[in-house]
Amino acid sequence: MSEVEKTQLDYFRDVTSQLKEMRHYAQNNTETLSAQWLAFDAGEYKHKEFADQINTLLNEQGKLLDNIDATIQNIDIEINHQEQES
Repeated sequence: MSEVEKTQLDYFRDVTSQLKEMRHYAQNNTETLSAQWLAFDAGEYKHKEFADQINTLLNEQGKLLDNIDATIQNIDIEINHQEQES
């Protein structure tokens, strides 16, 4: 029995689904980093150097979230475009 090959549209949908899952985990990581930053910045640990390092990580994680969202949006636009053509 032969497998049915995926179309480009199927592949786009799969990638979008995977990116949405990655976005979910990235959001959880952002929340965890935020809690850690608060603990080092103004909370019980008060350690400026570590607060600054965690803040850098938090900013990078935020950029990752933005890039994932933009990629999802771009692929969704392409999916919609291809669906309208067919």
